[in-house]
Amino acid sequence: MEAQVIAIIIVLPFALAFIYAGVHEYMRFKSDGRANYGLVYNEETGTTHITGIPEDEEAFDPDEFDPNNYRDLELRRGPDEEKS
Repeated sequence: MEAQVIAIIIVLPFALAFIYAGVHEYMRFKSDGRANYGLVYNEETGTTHITGIPEDEEAFDPDEFDPNNYRDLELRRGPDEEKS
């Protein structure tokens, strides 16, 4: 195979994914209007992810994160308590 064909085969999946994401975002924009994306914190799992944020809510600020607020049942059990 020629080098150009190999390069096209490697780049094609990324190009298709980029085009798909662009079309998907354009269709979302046409139906919902402008979106504000930001980082959202899930207290149940202790994880963050990027998603659309409503205008009345505030994005998650990692500088204000307090790890003591994480609600993990496994970590909060005392050493005396046995798992059932």
